[in-house]
Amino acid sequence: MTASLTRKQQREQTRMQLLDAAVDCLVEFGYAGTTTQRIQDRVNLSRGALSHHFASKTELLVAAIHHIAERRLELLRSAADEIEPGPHALPQVVSVIQSAMSGPPFLAALELWISARTDPQLRAALLPPERRLGRALREIFEKATAQTDPAQVRLAFDVLLIFLRGLAITSILRNDDDSRDEVVSYWLDHMAPRLLGDE
Repeated sequence: MTASLTRKQQREQTRMQLLDAAVDCLVEFGYAGTTTQRIQDRVNLSRGALSHHFASKTELLVAAIHHIAERRLELLRSAADEIEPGPHALPQVVSVIQSAMSGPPFLAALELWISARTDPQLRAALLPPERRLGRALREIFEKATAQTDPAQVRLAFDVLLIFLRGLAITSILRNDDDSRDEVVSYWLDHMAPRLLGDE
């Protein structure tokens, strides 16, 4: 028989449900349409219960930023663990980074990035977890290109990240898996060798 949750565990469970609901609302309604009312309705909580965990929408969304980053890092590390070292590592790494640029956590993060352009408080909260995620992506990329000049690796990684982010944003308006795969294959066949000095 499972022991009942302690009060602390119940609070943490409710907090996680609120953060998951915030992510879902960001994806479904966008930043402007994500209200505390919608979030509390999704979790079936009263306004008082929500404010017990988060005093304001800003506080809730700042916590959601870190929650989203942790979810993205978990997915990333899980996928990176499956990468086999060797000549086929780079395509696997590109696939892992591409997967980090898709799905609900990425779409929720995208909503926050756009809003952070005109919201200094949101931007300040967003930068540290995004930098942490960027470092994790870079480490995975560097492992697949260990024999290459570090300056070339840095340039190749930056180009790849900008390219895949642009591809992910484009896919919002034109979701074409075949075209996306073709463009990624072109990068691997033609751009990666030039950037990494392999040609």
